Amino acid sequence: MEMTPRQRWLALLNHKTLDRIPCDYQATEEVTARLRRDLGCADEESLYRKLHIDARRMVEPAWNRPADRPPDADPWGIIYRSVSYGSGTYLEPQVLPLARADSVADVHAHRWPSCDEYDYTVVTRAVEQDDGFRIIHAGCYEPFLLYGYLRGLETSMEDLALRPELADAILGHIFDFYFEHHRRIFEAGRGRIDTTYVAEDLGSQNGPLMSLAMYRRFLLPNQIKMAECARSHGVHVMYHTDGAARIFLPDLIDRVGIEILNPIQWRCPGMEREKLVADFGRRIILHGSIDNQQTLPFGSVDDVIREVRESAVIYRDARWICGPCHNIQPVSPTANIVAMYEAIHQVGVLQ
Repeated sequence: MEMTPRQRWLALLNHKTLDRIPCDYQATEEVTARLRRDLGCADEESLYRKLHIDARRMVEPAWNRPADRPPDADPWGIIYRSVSYGSGTYLEPQVLPLARADSVADVHAHRWPSCDEYDYTVVTRAVEQDDGFRIIHAGCYEPFLLYGYLRGLETSMEDLALRPELADAILGHIFDFYFEHHRRIFEAGRGRIDTTYVAEDLGSQNGPLMSLAMYRRFLLPNQIKMAECARSHGVHVMYHTDGAARIFLPDLIDRVGIEILNPIQWRCPGMEREKLVADFGRRIILHGSIDNQQTLPFGSVDDVIREVRESAVIYRDARWICGPCHNIQPVSPTANIVAMYEAIHQVGVLQ
């Protein structure tokens, strides 16, 4: 019997038998627009159905911009600029409101956002109107990424080593907001929210971005609290980290209690698919894994199909959600993207 995407995700989370290997979707806006155009899809939902994608349905509250926030600033006071990379654009922080902070008092004096600025009834209406076909995802707690936007990445890394009192103050404000923010989101979801992100990019292409001791000192305790908040509302915890993050996985699994690891950049040292399956494959769901640094953008259709089939064999004794190992970029041809989803649909059904 064919399952819905939501049934497929929940069966995987609960160690139940599935009708096929599930798959998910991550891409830039430019890629999604191109796929819709090339495949003749009126909207994202029709794109997902055409390619048999078990994509999550995202819900979030609405931010009511207060009068004291500039029209071009986000809730944290950060102002971004649009930067072109040729085939699309990214937003990069231009005004970093804590760049010049040099004391804890400066940190406390910053205009921090309040949960009272948000309309959480938007979440309630969304889940009440949902048809139950897809998994519902809400929330993302990624504090050090935001820290870098508030202060600058280089300075932020220095803070952890040289100015721990500033790091504690900034991370404390971020945590206080997000803990209450997520609590209100989950309450507004009325038991219909299935997954959330606790996240941090902990790995570079070749190794960790920070030491394990630094992670345990500044990030781990609050990640545990955020995961516990989610679980107390029946919400499953996904974790996102790029790169070579192998040394952090025991803490993430044993202490944070993550259930899904995304995105599996398997060409990075320590993230090899076989090793992850051997060490963690029976404890967590591995999410993503199809390489979008080499195979999807620069390989042939046959290369993509080969990697999907190879991955299906490697992950046969683990729980796996097939998808790109990060956001698909415009450099990836439509034919390669379609080949990935057609291949996993064919292979997944035959498993």
